[in-house]
Amino acid sequence: MAWIVLVISGLLETAWAVALDRSAGFSRLVPSVVFAVTLVLSMAGLAYALREIPVGTGYAVWVGIGAVGTALVGMVALNEPASLPRIICLLLVVAGVVGLKIYH
Repeated sequence: MAWIVLVISGLLETAWAVALDRSAGFSRLVPSVVFAVTLVLSMAGLAYALREIPVGTGYAVWVGIGAVGTALVGMVALNEPASLPRIICLLLVVAGVVGLKIYH
């Protein structure tokens, strides 16, 4: 269960990062509220998962999921560059996250 919560928390990290960007410095209400809610839920899920998963592994997986998810949203929906080297680097992050799970 802790791993499922950790993955969901990582996805929520993607949501709060994108909402933070869309909030335009907290000048737009809806993205600012989405940011606050998803941030709290993401942190609460991370805290829950860390009761069973070592902090180094849990935090690295959480950040990895959030970073890759945010970069993918940026490339797919926000017209950020999607170069081959960038995609390869994201795949390396995914490989690291999978490795941490396998060798946990």
